[in-house]
Amino acid sequence: MTGKILSVIIVIAALVAGAALYYLQVYHFYEPVRATGDGDVRLTSLVSGKPEPVLYEAFEAIDADSSPIRYRACFTTPTSHALLTETFVPYEAAEPLNAPGWFDCFDAEEIGMALEEGDALAFLGQRNIQYGIDRVVAVMSDGRGYVWHQINHCGEVVFDGRPAPEDCPEPPEGY
Repeated sequence: MTGKILSVIIVIAALVAGAALYYLQVYHFYEPVRATGDGDVRLTSLVSGKPEPVLYEAFEAIDADSSPIRYRACFTTPTSHALLTETFVPYEAAEPLNAPGWFDCFDAEEIGMALEEGDALAFLGQRNIQYGIDRVVAVMSDGRGYVWHQINHCGEVVFDGRPAPEDCPEPPEGY
């Protein structure tokens, strides 16, 4: 009889721990990001090499302090693909990362397919927004836009414990 009671306690504890872990990963750490109205969506200019604000509406974003790559945002823009490609730096290796299922506007699979098919274009939002992390902005042909953080080639090397490549800035102490 004691074995059955002990087994039930272990199963209940495992279920509670599993539910808590799920909640913490999917909901707890994310916070909504408030739109400031100026500079929420920036793209790196071909001319200046600096991030510049672009026209946008319907901005919605989430972020978490637990990881530098948890940032996700959605917006719409009236700016055409033609103007964007003439004005801003493209991002060649864009790979959208999954967002929590409850953040409905961001579908990494749809964005990835659109990038592959040419229905969306990716641009550099800001290089090294945090060391080794780039902010990437993708814009669909219909004006829907998406933003996420992605590990760049410097981060891939340094985060693996190897020295930074020559074309990378010196990593901050502790990396």
